[in-house]
Amino acid sequence: MNIIPTSLPEVVVVEPKVFGDERGFFMETYNHGRYGAAGLPSAFVQDNVSFSAKGVLRGLHYQEPYPQGKLLFVLQGEIFDVAVDIRRGSPSFGRWVGVTLSSGNKRQLYVPPGFAHGFCVTSDTALVIYKCTEVYRPEADHGVRWDDPRIGVEWPAGQPLLSEKDRRAPLLSEVPPDELPDYRG
Repeated sequence: MNIIPTSLPEVVVVEPKVFGDERGFFMETYNHGRYGAAGLPSAFVQDNVSFSAKGVLRGLHYQEPYPQGKLLFVLQGEIFDVAVDIRRGSPSFGRWVGVTLSSGNKRQLYVPPGFAHGFCVTSDTALVIYKCTEVYRPEADHGVRWDDPRIGVEWPAGQPLLSEKDRRAPLLSEVPPDELPDYRG
């Protein structure tokens, strides 16, 4: 397994070891001991699956006061995956990083608690799996507008397909401070 830092130190790309031959391939998508030794959470409590068509954009989502860390990977297709630091007091507040994850590159992205997350499907369809460090609680569900000019994410889709919830999400500057996670240094 290879851990690749991004421009946001807490957000990392994971390249699992892949064993392939003419029959196909085998890889571990998570191993408690190995991932823990690499500094990633060793306890996930919920797994989610998302299937989407090309041009679908999901995000930017976060949970507060029950923030979720997420380990994402793509079983089929390709996505542009984004993490945004929205922690009050963070030196990288409002900064984002984007990574292409696909069934071809087999990379994973770890998005820590306190970050907003979203992705855009760049293939015909995409099947995304993600592990979470906290269970989903509807009352803790929040969002930031996908096209917030202050954040400036460079999405690969000009006119993405959005849910009504994502279309109505506020700009980061409009989110009440008590609805943002704290930076704990």
